[in-house]
Amino acid sequence: MDCRVVVEAAIPVYDVTTPDEAIRIAISKTGEMLNPDLSYVEISMGSRTSPDGEELPPAFIAADEALVALELEMTVFNVEQEEHASRIARKEIGQRLENVPLKVLSVEPIESDDEDDESGSEQPVDEGSPTEDADGSQSEADTDDGDDDLIPEFDDLVDGG
Repeated sequence: MDCRVVVEAAIPVYDVTTPDEAIRIAISKTGEMLNPDLSYVEISMGSRTSPDGEELPPAFIAADEALVALELEMTVFNVEQEEHASRIARKEIGQRLENVPLKVLSVEPIESDDEDDESGSEQPVDEGSPTEDADGSQSEADTDDGDDDLIPEFDDLVDGG
């Protein structure tokens, strides 16, 4: 199973006067710390809310210093549980972002790879007539749009051989 993990990071930024400036510097600083080893991690602004539910800017500024909430998103491959994926993401990101607090916000299994595995498992199991009866014209309509010239039909192979 592959999972998409989103981790929140609190990035400190110094000598800033506006939230926009703090966010730009925090994203740049985080990108430098993660690259080139973790260039596949997506960095975006985080979201903060007050206890009343009011949306707040992702940067909090006091005395020309800011704490910026960023969301770091990465895909973790070949894990058996979502908890395992979150531990891997925290470890990989945490090693590059020393002294930066991290919190896992979400872990979502990626379903597209599971569907590919199912279709991949169906193809090797295919044997003679059960494949023709099961797939029939559906597979020809779905997959043979541009492949007619490249891959001969099963019937042509049987008749030709």
